[in-house]
Amino acid sequence: MRKMIRVLQCVNNMHRAGLETMLMNYYRNIDRTKIQFDFLTHRPQRDDYDDEIESLGGKIYRAPRLYPQNYPAYFSYMKKFFASHPEYKIVHSHIDAMSYLPLLTAKRAGVPVRIAHSHNTSIDLDFKYPLKRYFRAQINGVANYRLACGERAGEFLFGGKDFSVIPNAIDTGKFCFNPEISIAKKRELNLEGKFVVGHIGRFSYQKNHKFLIKIFSEILKREKNAVLLLVGNGEKEDLIKRQVSELGISEQVLFLANRSDVNELYGAMDVFVLPSHFEGIPVVGIEAQFSGLACVFSDKVPNEVAFTDNCSFVSLDASAGSWAEQILSFKNFERASIDNSNSLYDIKNAHIILEKYYTDLYEKLIAEGKA
Repeated sequence: MRKMIRVLQCVNNMHRAGLETMLMNYYRNIDRTKIQFDFLTHRPQRDDYDDEIESLGGKIYRAPRLYPQNYPAYFSYMKKFFASHPEYKIVHSHIDAMSYLPLLTAKRAGVPVRIAHSHNTSIDLDFKYPLKRYFRAQINGVANYRLACGERAGEFLFGGKDFSVIPNAIDTGKFCFNPEISIAKKRELNLEGKFVVGHIGRFSYQKNHKFLIKIFSEILKREKNAVLLLVGNGEKEDLIKRQVSELGISEQVLFLANRSDVNELYGAMDVFVLPSHFEGIPVVGIEAQFSGLACVFSDKVPNEVAFTDNCSFVSLDASAGSWAEQILSFKNFERASIDNSNSLYDIKNAHIILEKYYTDLYEKLIAEGKA
C-alpha cells in the first residue's frame, strides 16, 4: 500500500482570511486517505482554524516569526525541522515573496518539491518592503514549481517563468443567495430598510480602508439611509475607527471583527465594495458574486475575478464621489443565485485539480527514487 502524501503548507497563520480560508476549502475536500496537509506557521499563538486542522488529522508547527532579527533563529529552527521530518517531500509555501525563506531552507535540506504559490499582484508597504523586493527577485532560485491564483499574480511573482493556476475555490453552496437568511440577518443587525454597503478584509494598506471611508462619507451625502459593514481585524483598525469618529459617522459604520458567519453576512449586504491597492484573485470577490451581490472593485483588482455581469471596476484615481455614484447605481439591484455546477471556483470541482497536481508530483518522485 502506497504511503500517504503529506504536504507541508507554509503560511503566516491560519486565521479567517482569504488565503487561509481557500486553503481550508481544499483541505476539507481533498481525499485525506491519500493526501494530508500539515501546516508550518510563523506565529506563536493558536488561531481560528487550528482546532479544525487537528480534527482533520493535520499537524501544526510554529516557526519563529519572519522578522529580520529572527533570521538566525529561523534558519536554525528550519534546519533542525527538516532533519527531524524527512517525511516532507513536498513543501508548498503561500507567503508570496517571503516564501523565499522557507523554500531556501527546504532546498538546503534537499526537499525535492518546493512550490511557491503567488496570491497577490504587489507587495505590502511595511518595514520588510525592501527585503520582500529582494526575495521576490530570488524566488525562482529556490522554488522548482510555481502556482498562482491567477495570471496577473503569477506574472508578478515569477516574471517570465512558467506557472500553473489553482483557482481560489469556495464551497459555493454556502454562499448562494437565500432571501430568508438575508431578511433574518438584516433583522439581527438592525439593518432593515437600510442600504447596506459591505466590505470584508484585513485592516491593512492593501485593502485601502481609508479611501473606503471617504467613499462611504460621500454615499451618506446622497443616501442618508446607508450603513457600512466592515468585517475583519488588522493593524490599521484603530486608525480607521478614529477616521470614522472624526467624520461623525460612527453610528452608520459597523465594525464586526472576524466572523464565522460571513456567508450569512453577505445576505445582509446590498452591494460589495473592494477598493484595494492590489489583489491576486480575492476570495471575497468570488464569494460575493456567488451570493448574487453587485460588486464594485478597484481597477487594481484583476478583472479575472469577474465571472458574472454584476461587477464594476473603478479607477483608484477617480474621486470618492464618483465611487459613491457607481455604488449607488446598484441601489435597486435584484439579486439572484449563480449557477455553480461547472464553475472551477466551486471547490467540489477545483479540489480535483490540486489533488492531481500533488499526486502527479509524487508519482514523479517515486519514478526518480526520491520518495
